[in-house]
Amino acid sequence: MKKQILFLAMMFLPMVAVAESVVIDGIYYELVLKIKEATVTKKPSGKYTGDVVIPASVTYNGAEYSVTNIGDAFSGSNGLTSVTIPNSVTSIENSAFYGCSRLISVTIPNSVTSIGGSAFYGCISLTSIMIPNSVTKIGYYAFQNCSGLTSVTISNSVTSIGEYNQEIKGMTNVEIIPVSA
Repeated sequence: MKKQILFLAMMFLPMVAVAESVVIDGIYYELVLKIKEATVTKKPSGKYTGDVVIPASVTYNGAEYSVTNIGDAFSGSNGLTSVTIPNSVTSIENSAFYGCSRLISVTIPNSVTSIGGSAFYGCISLTSIMIPNSVTKIGYYAFQNCSGLTSVTISNSVTSIGEYNQEIKGMTNVEIIPVSA
């Protein structure tokens, strides 16, 4: 029995993605070594502040990693005012900007295909947002309690909007402007 378990463990070991946490130019990343991708992550202590420009790729130990995801990196970063996301990012994950009460501006590129649940929850200073044609899914609570939103541009390509997104479902003061895909 022990030999079978050891055999199975050795067989599946190469399938496990090896990751490493690093900080490059003040931004924290989780690097997936095998596929050379990076996810922007939370600072272990403290929060992001000011204007943040995320690069399309980072270099670590001589290898280049494409920045493809934004995790819950900025959650609770009350001093964050703007974020520029590169065209390499395909996913804004759950709680990415949760509670960023001073976030005024975020640029979402055409490479993003999904916006996770609670991604912008409580971003009360955010007044407008443009959701590009590439986005097909917006998760639960993604724009809940974004009381400052006055304009949302959303394309016809969005096929799924999770519950509790009143701010983008026309239940408050938001005008939804469809953009053809």
